[in-house]
Amino acid sequence: MPLLYHPAMSDARLEQFKKMVAQFPDAPMAHFSLGKALLEARRYAEAAESLEAAVRLDPQYAAALVSLGDAYSGAGQTSRAREVLTRARDTALAQSHASLAEEIDERLAGLE
Repeated sequence: MPLLYHPAMSDARLEQFKKMVAQFPDAPMAHFSLGKALLEARRYAEAAESLEAAVRLDPQYAAALVSLGDAYSGAGQTSRAREVLTRARDTALAQSHASLAEEIDERLAGLE
């Protein structure tokens, strides 16, 4: 049986990740985790804030760049999404993550 979106469960996860960010403000993974949870909740502007923090702390964090592109896309900021996803693709290729680069290419094609 597939998991359904459950606001209370999502809120509990969000609170857990907010605490993690408060406890470890310099940890890119904490900001990324919060950003991903916010993205899943379709809270795109808030997700972008957290993911921007993750990328600021670790500019080579390819997964955070991809999610940031998704947040911008969800918020209707297509040009920013394209810019960040292009950067994510370049980062993925530099890190020899060809499959991630292909996944990013699909996202970029969907923006056009």
